[in-house]
Amino acid sequence: MSGDAQSVVTAAVLVIGDEILSGRTKDRNIGTIAEHLTSIGIALREVRVVGDVEEEIVAALNALRARYDYVFTTGGIGPTHDDITADSIAKAFGVGIGVHPEAEKLMAAYYAGRGMELTPARLRMARVPEGGRLIGNRVTGAPGFCVGNVIVMAGVPEIMRAMLMAISPELRTGAKVHSVTLPVDRPESEIADVFAAHQRRYPGVAMGSYPLLRNGEAATDLVLRSSDGAMLREAVEGLRKALAL
Repeated sequence: MSGDAQSVVTAAVLVIGDEILSGRTKDRNIGTIAEHLTSIGIALREVRVVGDVEEEIVAALNALRARYDYVFTTGGIGPTHDDITADSIAKAFGVGIGVHPEAEKLMAAYYAGRGMELTPARLRMARVPEGGRLIGNRVTGAPGFCVGNVIVMAGVPEIMRAMLMAISPELRTGAKVHSVTLPVDRPESEIADVFAAHQRRYPGVAMGSYPLLRNGEAATDLVLRSSDGAMLREAVEGLRKALAL
């Protein structure tokens, strides 16, 4: 992993699965990925959710991989007929797909160690597009994989996290973004003008306003973010004074 204080490395997440769109399964991966990428210096710029439809997966993947440095996908690499992510990624890159010898070896050892058979259905999880590199998975025997700038991970949160940690040392990273939250016990309508003026004063610091109820009363959390630590500290202190916090 390498970092460059002047660079910005961008990413998108493509969540794949009918079960997410139907509401049957609640996504628990987007927040985990976003928090981790921010911590290592990769800026998550976009998230999309598509169903288990090859044409939709291919279209979304091709759009995202052309726009961002990395695309992380979750879901659709299991053993059943509706797990079509690997095939869709092969189609997007215009390459063939087949059982990866090393993936088969890993899975055979995993199932043998549990006295289980490596069935044709389970072997589906060893299928990787041509040119793909495996991503380790310490939870189960089935690996994820990378093709180009696309990182393909499982949808099960525990397995996804294992794959995300395994691939992270190989990723190019940029400047880490620091964040400060200022709680304000006033509704955002009362502080909007001051906040907007402060944003104009510090265009290099991203500022967001998030209304909420605190102890039953209207309140606001102001979040300031920047990769320039000194500028962020100056902007935070200036805002504290402007709002008499």
